[in-house]
Amino acid sequence: MDYRRLIPNMCTSSNLVFGMCSILSTYNHNFIWGSIFILLALVADGLDGRTARFFGVASEMGKEMDSLCDLGSFGIAPAFLAWAFVLHNHGILGIVVAIFFAICGMWRLARFNVNASVVHGYFMGLAIPAGGNIVAMTTLLFVQLGIDPMTFGIAYPIVMAFVGWLMVSHVHYPNFKGDGAEPIYLLSKVVALVMFLAILWLGHASLLAALAVAIFSTYAVLGIVNSLLASFAKKG
Repeated sequence: MDYRRLIPNMCTSSNLVFGMCSILSTYNHNFIWGSIFILLALVADGLDGRTARFFGVASEMGKEMDSLCDLGSFGIAPAFLAWAFVLHNHGILGIVVAIFFAICGMWRLARFNVNASVVHGYFMGLAIPAGGNIVAMTTLLFVQLGIDPMTFGIAYPIVMAFVGWLMVSHVHYPNFKGDGAEPIYLLSKVVALVMFLAILWLGHASLLAALAVAIFSTYAVLGIVNSLLASFAKKG
């Protein structure tokens, strides 16, 4: 047995294991663990590629496994979590938004795999792990703060659908690899910082959950603002 391949494959499999644990927890109306397991899936997802490159065993098979696991953990699991938590109260709209989010996740992964050799220096569209964790960590924060999302009316399904759209959009997100292919403007950093601090202040009663929400949400907004500024700069 080649243990060099076993370790990355175990990390990849752990991603899906945590995704399934999230779905089962959500089914039992344990929304806290339903959310935490999606975050743990992100940790496993980050380890598989790094371990594969470290041992020199990266392969096309591993990439396909990773994408399939990502769809389960960051597309289907968050959609089911959101539906069980609040979207079921919105009837047909809630069902449509949950399905739309999962489909956008699938589309995002397929496009990423096809464009992997073409798109360099940035991510086209919000990465599905970030999108899934925006849903999961927001759910965790709401539960821990005792906030009922229904008090916001249809804002929740609208925002969730928007996050789904971000995944398949052409918004450029910096990959933070230092290759300079996607410059980050100062205004983008300021907006992100203000939003980050605002979320921490509003959710300080559950600081760890608020921190997670702040990280993923500000990254989503950073890409939007930065892409708009880049577009204006090109026109100017």
